[in-house]
Amino acid sequence: MYVNCAYLEEPHKMIVNTDTPLLVTAVGNYRIHTRKILENIRPSGRADYQLIYIASGKMHLILYGKKQTVPKGNMILFRPGEPQNYSIHAEDRSETFWVHFTGNQVESILADYDIPQGKNIFFTGISHNYKWLFLQMIQELQLKRTYFKDTMPLQLKLLLLYISRNDEKGQLITAELLDEVENAMHYFNNNFHSQIVIEDYAKQHNMTPCWFIQNFKRITDTTPMQYIVSLRINNATNLLDDTEYSIEKIANSVGYDNALYFSRLFRKHVGMSPREYRKRNKN
Repeated sequence: MYVNCAYLEEPHKMIVNTDTPLLVTAVGNYRIHTRKILENIRPSGRADYQLIYIASGKMHLILYGKKQTVPKGNMILFRPGEPQNYSIHAEDRSETFWVHFTGNQVESILADYDIPQGKNIFFTGISHNYKWLFLQMIQELQLKRTYFKDTMPLQLKLLLLYISRNDEKGQLITAELLDEVENAMHYFNNNFHSQIVIEDYAKQHNMTPCWFIQNFKRITDTTPMQYIVSLRINNATNLLDDTEYSIEKIANSVGYDNALYFSRLFRKHVGMSPREYRKRNKN
């Protein structure tokens, strides 16, 4: 079992704070591999709020007496006092992220993002943006750098915004479609440095290009090619930071034969040329 957690105070201490609008008190990431079951049963719930994101696999949930299985691409919100009975199993290869929060304006903030009372499960899709936000919050709470208590509520609010934006699409998206998109994302992550033709990828996986592009964007809020370009640019920034490779070699390493075209694309996404980026970071 992989665990990466951070706490405002000592672990497992439940914090309720009515002196601040919104306060993140704990955040973490679980991946179940060897331990058969991770289970939480709290008949009286908790005194704070808890948001769980199912990044892969599924979660087995008993909500107000009703058993259900919640697949990846969903978030679950527990308000204070709501009974909690859920588990994740190794056989499902599940990964979850979670955050606990409190404050005197939480309900008004939830209302601002159209998150209603009485609803616990929200479709959000499988964008890497969610993982990135959770990992950023974990890092902030682990390091406790200056103003971390101001940064983390902003990151949490961005998660709530994604819930509001994407939940209305959830009833139209099947687990099979999520699998297709997630498989494509894995392929792009492993092969972004190669020449990828979206139309060819779709046809090789028995999908029409139009259908694939449309549904990829529905779930990730970006097109397949935009997703690939973002992977290439992100990896290019890492190479500029960590190596002395020439711009031409970096362009080739992330999938571009033409260094001039790469530089133009880099400027479009980053706001400066690769050389300017490298010079600024070295300074």
